[in-house]
Amino acid sequence: MKKSIQIAGAFIGVIVGAGFASGQEIWQFFTSFGWMGIIGAVVATFLFAFLGMNLTQLGSRLQTDSHKDVIYHICGKYLGVAVDFVITFFLFGVAVVMLAGSGSIFEEQFGIPSMAGNIIMAVLAILTVCLNIQKVISIISLVTPFLLLMVIIIGGYALSTMGIDFGEVQKLAESQTPAASNWFMGALLYVSYNIAAGAAMLTVMGGTTKDEKQAGLGGIIGGAGLGVLILLINIGMLVKMDVIGGSSMPILSLANEISPLFGILMFVVLLGMIYNTAVGMLYAFTARVVKRENPKFNLFVILFGAAAFGASFVGFITLVGTVYPLMGYLGFILIAAIVYAWFRGKRKAVGIKSEITVEQ
Repeated sequence: MKKSIQIAGAFIGVIVGAGFASGQEIWQFFTSFGWMGIIGAVVATFLFAFLGMNLTQLGSRLQTDSHKDVIYHICGKYLGVAVDFVITFFLFGVAVVMLAGSGSIFEEQFGIPSMAGNIIMAVLAILTVCLNIQKVISIISLVTPFLLLMVIIIGGYALSTMGIDFGEVQKLAESQTPAASNWFMGALLYVSYNIAAGAAMLTVMGGTTKDEKQAGLGGIIGGAGLGVLILLINIGMLVKMDVIGGSSMPILSLANEISPLFGILMFVVLLGMIYNTAVGMLYAFTARVVKRENPKFNLFVILFGAAAFGASFVGFITLVGTVYPLMGYLGFILIAAIVYAWFRGKRKAVGIKSEITVEQ
């Protein structure tokens, strides 16, 4: 059970990142649809748990240290090449978004030029990835409980100080510009791009244990935890739309409204979640290009980290609104392959049971 909890914490830590924990992603994919966004969050919870379970179990079964083995296993030789390329490309893209997010959080909280935050996060991520994967997973899973506690406090505060009625909430939501055409597509896209980005680390995390049930349980718990966070953040922002509209870091804005000290605490937690995802994406991207055992692995980490830093100056909100939806549409291929592999596995299991019954 301890290993499952560790995998779940790392799963949440890798997925959450800058846009999720800041509220920017939740705002664009759920809150902008008003109350229907809550149903979207429930749909997302189920999908995260199901897909997380499958990816961690496959990682455990194949004992992989890169997403390549799992992707080719579920997608086949030819489609696997395309999906592998898409995932690898977006691992780098998400790392870029994380560095941009660290710049935004420093600028919003302290008025410090965003470049300082970008540099700090790039250096921290590069140094951490030079550790081994077990240490990386342990570090990633540490911050998650703190985020959950902070989000619960912020959600409770938002509901208790709500200054608008439910009808006004919906009107304000309808005036927003969402990242998808409707709430259902918003939920699907959100899960799709997060799974596309997180698949690599999920399979690697599953590969750290030979117990498939243990790995799968970690995926389920992690997916359910993500769903709880989405719901809490979404509801908190819905009832405070009149206060946080236009903020690049809406959750940080709510934390600062509670008190300056709480704002500082939330800043630290947000920075931790950004760090988690930056480390996870940079590690997974580098591990796909060059084996961890390769003596030049750390050199490639530095090169890729520097490249991500250079690309991060496009801007945080712009990157969230363009990179993620594109990744979401391409991620549908991966989700379809995972679902197909799950059904294929179930059919095989039924066939084996039937053969055993006939023999008896």
